[in-house]
Amino acid sequence: MVKIAYHASHEQFKPSALLKYVQMAQRAGFTAGSSSDHFHPWSDRQGESGFSWAWLGAAMQATSLPFGVICAPGQRYHPAIVAQAAATLAEMFPDRLWVSLASGEALNERITGEHWPPKSERNARLKECVDIIRALWAGETVTHYGRVRVEEAKLYTRPEIPLPVIGAAVTAETAEWLGSWADGLYTTSRPPEELKKVVEAFYRGGGEGKPMYLKVQLSYAKDETEARLGAYEQWRTNIFRSVALAELWTPKQFDAAAQFVRPEDMDRCVRISAEPQQHIEWLQKDLELGFSELVLHNVNLEQEQFIEVFGEKVLPAIAKG
Repeated sequence: MVKIAYHASHEQFKPSALLKYVQMAQRAGFTAGSSSDHFHPWSDRQGESGFSWAWLGAAMQATSLPFGVICAPGQRYHPAIVAQAAATLAEMFPDRLWVSLASGEALNERITGEHWPPKSERNARLKECVDIIRALWAGETVTHYGRVRVEEAKLYTRPEIPLPVIGAAVTAETAEWLGSWADGLYTTSRPPEELKKVVEAFYRGGGEGKPMYLKVQLSYAKDETEARLGAYEQWRTNIFRSVALAELWTPKQFDAAAQFVRPEDMDRCVRISAEPQQHIEWLQKDLELGFSELVLHNVNLEQEQFIEVFGEKVLPAIAKG
């Protein structure tokens, strides 16, 4: 049965508010939760950046939902620390955590002051980190000298139920590469013909039969104008191609890049509608592509209205198929 997750956007809301929202989401019928992992927001207008790993412990204690989080080991996070953080949560909350590992964005990772590598090098670093994390979760003592360095590391607290490693991809090229080694795929919503190419590439690389998670960026409000303006105000810095999203490295740079974006430009990356039935139709098309979990991110600031309406009208329709 497909899971429908509420996405907790740490770039947009204080952790205390997100804790309230995820509890509301469970009461409304959402069957999973999701957390972003940012050091900076995408824009100064968003203005928040809570620490996801601390928040996840509170959210998993305050609800009974399974949760997912996406992070980028290798620069801001040493892979041994990612392995330890995830293992601790998974030991406390068995079979309720999935982690998606990605090559990262300069917005978050460049704070270390280290060189920001090109995409090919970041992918190679990611695979090294995945191998290290898997070895630590398996109880091995790890020494590794490569793009990252580990010496005599052993993880003593590990979950009884092994954690999957979900690979994050935006492009079809990355999705095909992930299919050869990841335990699943995490990607973001886009026009159906583009999304289908990503899914097909993941299958082609060896991912057929593995779980797939889709982060759906949407804007719902009581009328179309409010939904569009809410998306524009909060998310216009996020509509660029992946090459720009990965390389710009301060919120001010993103705000400068978005200065010529118009409200009508938002549709390519955000599903904007005041009609629950339209959202139902969009989500049903996602399910037809084979996604096992849909992570719903209402990008405007009206979270309570979104949770209430989707709990009443959208989630039951999706559950019926």
